Amino acid sequence: MDDLDAAFEPVRAVWREAAWPGVVEEPSYGTPALKVRGKLIVRLREPGILALRCEMDEKEFLMMAAPEIYFETEHYKGWPAVLIRLDSIDPSELRERMENTWRRLATKKMVQEYEAGG
Repeated sequence: MDDLDAAFEPVRAVWREAAWPGVVEEPSYGTPALKVRGKLIVRLREPGILALRCEMDEKEFLMMAAPEIYFETEHYKGWPAVLIRLDSIDPSELRERMENTWRRLATKKMVQEYEAGG
């Protein structure tokens, strides 16, 4: 396991526990990422930093409410993604954020399957 794979392992652990239908691991910009229907949920930007797809209003709220966890760089200004300090976020909060993104991108059938317990 290389450094990027090792750094992404906490995200994989959340994914394995949640078992959201349709989610696959595929590289994005050369780093590990989770996608549903070909659309990015989350990716490792660099060891210790995740890029999570989210709505712009949610991004602004998260950065104001918890700047020790959520932030952006110039590159992400104006984009529907927020950066996350992986060592600062509780796994349950990470799961909630990832699930919110998954629910927006998944089909109704996938969501119904998940809510029915698999």
